[in-house]
Amino acid sequence: MGDCIFCKIANGEIPSATLYEDEDFRVILDLGPASKGHSLILPKKHAANIYELPDETAGKAMILAKKMAGKLTNALHCDGFNIVQNNGEIAGQTVFHFHMHLIPRYEGDGVGLTWTPGQLSDADKEEILQKVKE
Repeated sequence: MGDCIFCKIANGEIPSATLYEDEDFRVILDLGPASKGHSLILPKKHAANIYELPDETAGKAMILAKKMAGKLTNALHCDGFNIVQNNGEIAGQTVFHFHMHLIPRYEGDGVGLTWTPGQLSDADKEEILQKVKE
């Protein structure tokens, strides 16, 4: 995609603070970090979201997320770690190029990635089980 900013960053057309790069991905520091060390995994080939991402690339992205989480944790001595991936505007996706957020967490950092747990009703459970298994 010629006008995709993440394609341009991932492929080196726009400078970035690159933590890691290989033939498939670039990992950069986020310019609007939620916490110190907040990074993004960007595939070099465009896919708007997880639904468009090839299975092989999805697998490689998760392996890379694990590797980078370990490196960032060791380097920054954070207290925990979130790996976040949003799909669709309603889910918080703002750039429509698949990417994963690597967010180091620190005690008292104020980063909000929580929700109030609901309750799974028997009717919802049965409906979901039936529809997904079809």
